[in-house]
Amino acid sequence: MAAKMTTKPSSSTGRIARSAGAVSGAVMCSRVLGLVREQIFAGLFGAGYAYDAFVVAFRIPNLLRDLFGEGALSAAFVTVFSDYDTNRGSEATWRLAGNVLVFLTILLSIITLIGTYYAGTIVNLLAPDYRLVAGKTELTIMLTRIMFPFLIFVALSAVVMGILNTRDRFFIPALSSSFFNLGSIIGGVSLALLFPRIGQPAIAGMAWGTLIGGLLQLLMQLPTLFRVGFRFLPSLSLRDPGLRRILVLMLPATIGLSATQINIFVNTNFAASCPQGSVSWLNYAFRMVQLPIGVFGVAFSIAAMPVLAKHAATKDMDGLRQTFTSSLVMVFSLTIPATAGLVLLAEPIIRLIFQHGAFTALDTVRTAEALTFYAYGLFAYSSVKIMVPVFYALGSTRYPVIASFMAVAANVVIISLTIATFQHRAIALSTSCTMAMNFLFLGAVLYRKLSGLPLGYLARGTIKILLATGAMSLLLKFLLPLLSGWLHGPVLLQLAGVFTAIATAAGAYGLVLHALGLPELTVITSKVAQRFSRS
Repeated sequence: MAAKMTTKPSSSTGRIARSAGAVSGAVMCSRVLGLVREQIFAGLFGAGYAYDAFVVAFRIPNLLRDLFGEGALSAAFVTVFSDYDTNRGSEATWRLAGNVLVFLTILLSIITLIGTYYAGTIVNLLAPDYRLVAGKTELTIMLTRIMFPFLIFVALSAVVMGILNTRDRFFIPALSSSFFNLGSIIGGVSLALLFPRIGQPAIAGMAWGTLIGGLLQLLMQLPTLFRVGFRFLPSLSLRDPGLRRILVLMLPATIGLSATQINIFVNTNFAASCPQGSVSWLNYAFRMVQLPIGVFGVAFSIAAMPVLAKHAATKDMDGLRQTFTSSLVMVFSLTIPATAGLVLLAEPIIRLIFQHGAFTALDTVRTAEALTFYAYGLFAYSSVKIMVPVFYALGSTRYPVIASFMAVAANVVIISLTIATFQHRAIALSTSCTMAMNFLFLGAVLYRKLSGLPLGYLARGTIKILLATGAMSLLLKFLLPLLSGWLHGPVLLQLAGVFTAIATAAGAYGLVLHALGLPELTVITSKVAQRFSRS
């Protein structure tokens, strides 16, 4: 039976929205710079031979980054470091940090050496069809060897980020990935212009730029790290109970993340068998959809996690249900209209951002097709970001792991059934379908774990969001033909056309939703009004 809930949103809604706004600002900066980076790739290399090789080569260290960097390790380290910081004193806390940093540096250096040595085998496993194109496998192997050490920088950066987060420093760690993009852009472009003069491929310069960016991401956090009192006490003890506890805590999360990486492996393998450029089209499209996922899903997840954990710690299940449901409604209110906007504006947006230099009109069409299919899963991507912290707050971490492996099986089946017809679009379609299945499975489990959810409240909010999105979509359908001349004109006219379409659509959506009376929107707008009135 659905849990009862008042007609008001959670009392934590304003706090979560305010915190999410701060984090989303840093994330937005990083994602915008990431899009600039992708624009540069598109202009210099288009969507073909060289960029296909780069995407696969960078994906290989990424397979390990989520395990040793920003995923399992980060969560486990924060848990143990917080315990030491609270109960063990400063000396033991910093000694633990030093032990983890030394252990990681040695372990990941060994992994990097092994990965560099066996790069050829790894590339042939990930993209066997690259051998059909002369020189493509060899180029991918070279780029893999250049970028493998990126893993060391990003893992150490994740530990530093964990230390700062336990000391209530969130903005600088969230902003650090902006420096990765800056380093990749400035260093990468400089070397890409230089390398052909010394007989090296330009794309190798971008690979070295990636390493520069990874190093900057680590270095820019160090001043803040020392300001919070960090002392580097180097040691290496495999018997250290803190280190062992971190490794044990990493295990279930690592298993779940490995399922995600298997999905990436499957997608890369299928994409490499599609026409040349498919890997690039999918990568450009997924980069685009990552912007709203990061700004909406990740930001709300970071903001909601402390509140959800407090409710769980105090056994306040009513508060947890309310906070989760209000957070979900807020995410729906942002991602559902964003989905409609991306579907209707996919081609104009891709044309504006990427269709320069070597990136052709055909690349725009194919990338927009992939973006459309990815966009359908946007609400599910972002909602799962809110759901998973609830499972961690409840101590039920096995369910996200189960969902991840279910997604792997479904992904293989869906792509196998659709790739002959849809080609590269099948991979984007399958990604959205499996994420929606993940969302439904985790939602059903949470309904049982929380002894019901306020489904009536959730349904009323969702209906209002869908009605406002429908009105917005009709307006866009009417407006786009009127803006056609701008959207197909020079870059400045395209920019004006896309901005006009987005601003008009967003304004109409907000007005309709306000008229329909979504409670979460009222809370958010009142918080914004309070901030402006104070200033």
